[in-house]
Amino acid sequence: MADVANARTTRTGSEPSTAELVQRATEQVSRLVRDELALARAELTQKGKHAGIGIGLFGGGGALALYGLGALVATAILLLDLVLPAWAAALIVAVVLFLVAGILALIGKKQVSQAVPPVPAATVRSVRADLDTVTAAVKDGRRA
Repeated sequence: MADVANARTTRTGSEPSTAELVQRATEQVSRLVRDELALARAELTQKGKHAGIGIGLFGGGGALALYGLGALVATAILLLDLVLPAWAAALIVAVVLFLVAGILALIGKKQVSQAVPPVPAATVRSVRADLDTVTAAVKDGRRA
């Protein structure tokens, strides 16, 4: 955009025509829009990856919690059998499975929180800065 605001002369040394200025502005706006869309696409891709990892870890935590429930059922059965070493071993396995499930769920939650909100924040900031620059250039052009 600085090219349009600072361009005062053409190859012949005279001021550029309105058509030339409009053509330059159109080309620069098109390039700017393409660049902003590419930035938004890249940012959304990154957030999608974090969401996918988080969902996978939540699923893994849920599967291990299911195994933990199975181990608790086995623990209750073995408790009824009154064989102390067997139920103690099953209880230890259940506790370990629940601990691992909790750790995976916390890691998954962190990954999902990195993906939220799905709005490309960096692109939005960049577009706002571009709009502010264009608005300032237009206002300065009207004052001159």
